[in-house]
Amino acid sequence: MKEILESRKLLGATAGISLKELNLLYKGLMKQHHPDRFQVEAERAEAEAMSQRIIAAYKFLEGMHPETLSARAGEFEQTMVSGISNWEYKGQVLRLHFGDGSTHAFYGVPPKTYNKFVGTDATPRFVRRHLLGNYAQRKVTSAVAAE
Repeated sequence: MKEILESRKLLGATAGISLKELNLLYKGLMKQHHPDRFQVEAERAEAEAMSQRIIAAYKFLEGMHPETLSARAGEFEQTMVSGISNWEYKGQVLRLHFGDGSTHAFYGVPPKTYNKFVGTDATPRFVRRHLLGNYAQRKVTSAVAAE
C-alpha cells in the first residue's frame, strides 16, 4: 500500500485517474526531468535518478490500473489455468507465483483473508472469488516462454 501511495504522490496522481491522464502526467514529468535537458553533470545525474523513479512509479501504477487489467484479463485467465505454484505474504501484499512462471501481486490483503487463502490450499477459485476485483493487483513478472 505504501508503494501505491508513494507512486501516486510522485506522479501527482489520484486514485480515480484514467490511464490517459496518468500517461499525460508521466510524459509531463519526463519532459521536465529528462537528463538530456541538463548540461551540468551533477544536475544530469540528479535528473537521471529522478527520471528512473518516475518511470518505475508510472510502470507500477499503469500495471495495476483497471484499464490495463481488463485488457489483460484473458492473459490472466490463462495464467490461472497453470495453477498456483507458490506464494509470499508480507505487509498485506500477497504475491502469487504461477505454474507458467509469472508472478502477480495483490495489495491490501488483510491477514484474515490471507489465512483463508492458505486454508483453501491456495486455489485459483479462491483467487477469482475473493481477490480479483477486491484488491489492487498487478503483474510483477511475465510467464516464462516455453522452449
